[in-house]
Amino acid sequence: QVQLVESGGGLVQPGGSLRLSCAASGTISSINSMGWYRQAQGKERELVATVSGGGSPKYQDSVKGRFTVFRDYAKNRVYLQMNNLKPDDTAVYYCYVKRLLNDYWGQGTQVTVSS
Repeated sequence: QVQLVESGGGLVQPGGSLRLSCAASGTISSINSMGWYRQAQGKERELVATVSGGGSPKYQDSVKGRFTVFRDYAKNRVYLQMNNLKPDDTAVYYCYVKRLLNDYWGQGTQVTVSS
């Protein structure tokens, strides 16, 4: 099992920045990829950004150039730096880990972009 704990959400004005953090614990060997999904109210959960071992990060088109995902392998953490936030970025953000054939999710952290 893998446990994920997220932090860093909150309320920010349009154009502002936030950094999300996710710490993985438990059986953390053989993790394939780590990243972030989000779910806005009334919408399906969608990929935001992921990073796999040795590979380039992948981003949803709407966040390219604004968000950066990076993984600290030594600390088993994954971060999402979000800049130039827009109201459409408002959602619950979920940390995601794929380990072997299993998917693991954090509890979610709310990000609200509003003036």
